[in-house]
Amino acid sequence: MQIQIVSRHLNGLVVLAPEVFADERGFFMEVFRADQFHDLGLPVDFVQDNHSRSQQGVLRGLHFQWQPPMGKLMRVTRGSAYLVAVDIRKGSPSLGKWFGIEASERNRLQVYAPAGFARGFCVLSDAAEIQYKCTGTYNSRAESGILWNDPALGIDWPVKEPILSEKDTRAPTLEQWLATPESDRFTYPS
Repeated sequence: MQIQIVSRHLNGLVVLAPEVFADERGFFMEVFRADQFHDLGLPVDFVQDNHSRSQQGVLRGLHFQWQPPMGKLMRVTRGSAYLVAVDIRKGSPSLGKWFGIEASERNRLQVYAPAGFARGFCVLSDAAEIQYKCTGTYNSRAESGILWNDPALGIDWPVKEPILSEKDTRAPTLEQWLATPESDRFTYPS
């Protein structure tokens, strides 16, 4: 079985697709194999698995953590969602640029965004479940976000009036984040 890189974006972000074996009973696939990730130049030391469920129109993000730095391998296991990552690494040629893709239980795409990217998603189906493997354990004292609709980013979200948490409505813009001392934790190359 093979996990393949479908595309690369923003100097570090990778879209992956697993090989799927399906028959009349259902399907089987490997979504992570340390040996294959190593051969593809991707991290193999994931230390935390997260699983969330959200209703249609919910937008979560754009989130990141600087201590410990956290990369995420995201996939949609039920429904469909638009996954987004924004490069927030100082000195990066793609600083402030974003990438978005629809991932679903049907296309089985996965997105790996390393530390130094703010990540988020919005739910397109009635409900969606998103699972993600993390390269760092959660630390509430060293997390932040970027405002989901920061005009400087110009993200083309497929949801015009999303359902947001209070925290996400108060997130700083990229410019405000880059003015903080913590932003020096993410530099390019990382």
